[in-house]
Amino acid sequence: MENDAIRGKIDNVINLVKANNPDADVTMINKAYELAREAHKGQKRLSGEEYVIHPVSVGYILAEMQMDTETIVAAILHDVIEDTVYSYDYIKENFNEQVADLVEGVTKIGRIGFQSKEESQAENLRKMILAMSKDIRVILIKLVDRLHNMRTLEYMRESKQIEKARETLDIYAPLANRLGISTIKWELEDLALKYLDPEGYYDLVQKIKTKKSAREAYIALVINILSKEIEKVGTNAEIYGRSKHFYSIYRKMKNQNRNFDEIYDLIAVRVIVDSLKDCYGVLGVVHSQWTPIPGRFKDYIAMPKPNLYQSIHTTVMGPKGEPFEIQIRTREMHETAEYGIAAHWKYKEGRSDTKENKYEEQMTWLRQMLELQRDSEDAGELVETIKVDLLNEEVYVFSPKGAVVPLPAGSSPLDFAYRIHSDIGNHCVGARVNNKIVPLNSQLKSGDIVEIMTSKNSNGPSRDWLSFVKSPHARNKIKQYFKKEEKDENIQKGRSVLEREIKREGLQHSNLLNLANLETLAETCSFKALNDFYAAIGYNGIKIGTVFQKMRLLFPKEFPEEVEEVILKRPQPEYKASSSNVIVAGHNEIDVHFAKCCNPVPGDKIVGYITKGRGISVHRADCSNVLNLSDPERIVEVEWNKYSVGSFTAEIHIKANEAQGTLIKISKTFMEMNIPVKALNAKNEKNEYDFFSATFEVKSRRELNLLIKNLHKIKEVIQISRV
Repeated sequence: MENDAIRGKIDNVINLVKANNPDADVTMINKAYELAREAHKGQKRLSGEEYVIHPVSVGYILAEMQMDTETIVAAILHDVIEDTVYSYDYIKENFNEQVADLVEGVTKIGRIGFQSKEESQAENLRKMILAMSKDIRVILIKLVDRLHNMRTLEYMRESKQIEKARETLDIYAPLANRLGISTIKWELEDLALKYLDPEGYYDLVQKIKTKKSAREAYIALVINILSKEIEKVGTNAEIYGRSKHFYSIYRKMKNQNRNFDEIYDLIAVRVIVDSLKDCYGVLGVVHSQWTPIPGRFKDYIAMPKPNLYQSIHTTVMGPKGEPFEIQIRTREMHETAEYGIAAHWKYKEGRSDTKENKYEEQMTWLRQMLELQRDSEDAGELVETIKVDLLNEEVYVFSPKGAVVPLPAGSSPLDFAYRIHSDIGNHCVGARVNNKIVPLNSQLKSGDIVEIMTSKNSNGPSRDWLSFVKSPHARNKIKQYFKKEEKDENIQKGRSVLEREIKREGLQHSNLLNLANLETLAETCSFKALNDFYAAIGYNGIKIGTVFQKMRLLFPKEFPEEVEEVILKRPQPEYKASSSNVIVAGHNEIDVHFAKCCNPVPGDKIVGYITKGRGISVHRADCSNVLNLSDPERIVEVEWNKYSVGSFTAEIHIKANEAQGTLIKISKTFMEMNIPVKALNAKNEKNEYDFFSATFEVKSRRELNLLIKNLHKIKEVIQISRV
């Protein structure tokens, strides 16, 4: 029965595509469905539904948005590369390269595995921006993927609901808004609010529902009056009412500290006309019929929003003295307002008119974001900067020649200067706003005419400017200036810091600092030039700890404690180290330490390896590094001293079914056994399982085995493995 429902949904997708474009190739859609159904066979969603319902639903939403066939096919296949045996090459061969690239682009956005939340968010944003720069349709699929997941969020646990809702409100909804896709933006905001403040959400729903009939009657009255007046002037118009979305009402109540009854513009009437001239003609009709409310008129046709939104907004005092908003736009403007950059692909197959100019305008913002992520090394800063750019309202100011320049609300003349050109910003010495000289930190208002005064003899930017510029572009350019000015000093400082830390760790200085290794390290840290890498260390743009993490991965043999060539057997005289928990064969008065890669405990079979300058490193005999034997002369036998005392570090990984309270049960087991815990971390993957890692101290392998046995008694626990 369920398969019939899914088959019915894919048929609806095909019917929508045909209705939008009779020439579309729908055979690929059927083929994609068959592959997705086979690839995801046996997989279930948390709701208990067949997993394939998710990609099919994503495809359906994109069909509703009138996207092209290749995007819809890629949406149906968007989880195939990541979750199944089918590869990029298979999709390319059986569909085409564009579909394969789109699927891979969506997959890459999801492959994130970073320690800190800031790094994870920053890398997520970087991948989104890079994916968008290659093909904007990747992010459209990702947005709709998030939309369908938000529609089914009820099946996740509460902590996950809040996490996903917050991320949606912080990143995905603003991104949809920045791309002009209001249909997705509004629904994402309302769904996020439902989980972030359920009490406030349902209270608002109830209040709006209570007044629904009265509101509908009022809208009908307004439409009736307006239709007759517009008909008198001979204009063809489509008129309908629309309610404000829950989140926009909620935000207005919070930001303006107002009660629900004080929000007067709960409804809006939208008028769709044939031409630009008709927009202003209808505006005249509206203002002659009802009194406009001062300060509530906005002409986004003359000054479009950065996301290409165009419409006239005016709020008037309507019948019975109740205010309401009217939006006036052409059909083409309406299409752009609803679908934003996605409208570029409407009917793309078989037609040449794809609005390339508007598409290029929209891509200007994307190119700025691409430049920003390329120049930013600090994860937290990148996340906050992009959030500011996505969330900020705009002001619209004019250049002396009349060009409209959109800027974030609260921007200064310096933001304007850097928006025009970085050289103008760097050489700025003053500003005039509306022909009056003003301080550089003055806040600009919409309609201001801004003129920048420059001098070739200026000393360049001041660090104080960073305290008041609002636009990410200006902030980035100012920081770039100082990085360049101080680069030589930072290069020397960075080189010294790296050399000092390598010596401090007792590592092979000459091996790690040879030119080939350094260039490889710099490239791995995302720097094209070695000097840029040194400079970033110098001004703390990249942490030395992060550099060492990359070095461990690139050059494991240079880190003897982490990845050491180990040990086999050779019969030798026995020596008992009086202060040690192990007996070392054939070596007197030598330091012994336990390898952190495998953390041996008494009872484990062990082997040893003579390190350079750090004594003997003891490993478990089953440690994977034992296989990396390189120098037979440094192999020694070791065994546990039967008089071993003290505690030993051990680490385990636990895989469990996703459920609330599992972490508490694990912690309780440690407490009941009186085992000291050094670290206990939890991670959720793919919304199916919980993964825990625990680092703790035990006295012997026997105690460790007993702990593992007791942990297995927790019903949610599936698997326990020792690191």
